Amino acid sequence: MTAGRSRTHTRTRIRARRTSAAGLLLVLAAATAACESTRATTTTANAKAPRTETSWREAASYSYTLRAESQVLAGEFRVRVEHGRVTKVTGLDEDSRRQAREVFPQVPTIAHLLDRLDRAVAEHAATAEARYAPDGRPLHISLDWDANAVDDEADYGIDAYRPASG
Repeated sequence: MTAGRSRTHTRTRIRARRTSAAGLLLVLAAATAACESTRATTTTANAKAPRTETSWREAASYSYTLRAESQVLAGEFRVRVEHGRVTKVTGLDEDSRRQAREVFPQVPTIAHLLDRLDRAVAEHAATAEARYAPDGRPLHISLDWDANAVDDEADYGIDAYRPASG
């Protein structure tokens, strides 16, 4: 009787382990599917950010205020663009004035910011988001190429856009 009980007890333990293992696999599969679903939603949301989604077109000449936070450029700047090229950068505080002299070539036009956004979306950056004004021009662009990397984030606020008259 003890031998029969032992076999039954062993079979019960094996069944319990199989059930536990199957349950664990089911939980892991569900968790993985949930993560993939969240990632797909984020990618889909980010895929809506490219400028091809807006009818706004950058004027050939304009000025705007740029608030930048990135490894290369940080501060608040008044930027003048003529014929699609940055021609003047004025720092709006002491630190930004110093940077304006040092990193003038890195100060982007709005078109260059939108190019960076498009590239980030195309390359599946961890974050590639934009917020737009009702007329379609960008107000804010956030980029993070790799969520696990340090110093690859960039955040740009775009204010006081004024097309040149004439």
